[in-house]
Amino acid sequence: MLRIVCEDCHTIHYQNPKIVAGCLPVWEDKVLLCKRAIQPRHGFWTLPAGFMENNETVEQAAARETWEESEAKIEQLELYTIISLPHINQVYMMFRAKLCDLTFAPGIESLEVKLFTQDEIPWKNLAFTTIHRTLTHYFQDRIDSNFPVHLGVINKNRQINS
Repeated sequence: MLRIVCEDCHTIHYQNPKIVAGCLPVWEDKVLLCKRAIQPRHGFWTLPAGFMENNETVEQAAARETWEESEAKIEQLELYTIISLPHINQVYMMFRAKLCDLTFAPGIESLEVKLFTQDEIPWKNLAFTTIHRTLTHYFQDRIDSNFPVHLGVINKNRQINS
C-alpha cells in the first residue's frame, strides 16, 4: 500500500480507517432501532451508531451515539460484531447492551425510535448491511443464549466471512 510521505522531512502521513461504534440495545425480546433523519439512507432503520471521536473509548463512543440518536441509557455493553468495510475504510464495532429503562426518544439524527421483536424488524428497510448482519447474528444467537464476538468483512461487490 502506498503512503503519503513528505519529500522534505520524510514524515509519513497516515490515512487510517474510521471506527464506527454502536449498540444493539436490548429490552427483553426486543431491540431498539432508529429511523434515520440524515443521509446516507435517510428514512431507513438502523441501530444507533456513528463515528468514534478522539479522546473516547469504543464503549464511550457506542454509548454516546446511542444517547445522541435515541436518548436511551444503556448498560452491560459487550462487544458483539466487528465488521471491516475496506472499500470505504471503515470498521464497525457493535456492542450488545441492555436498555436501562423504556425512556427513549428520537435524537436529532433520528425521525423515530422504536422497539422491535424479531418478526417486527423492517428487514427490507434496514439502512446498512452491517446492521442487517448484526441483527441476524443476534436473533440466531438468542436461540441458545450464546453471544460470541462475530468477525466479518463486507466488500463492495462481495461478502467475506460472517
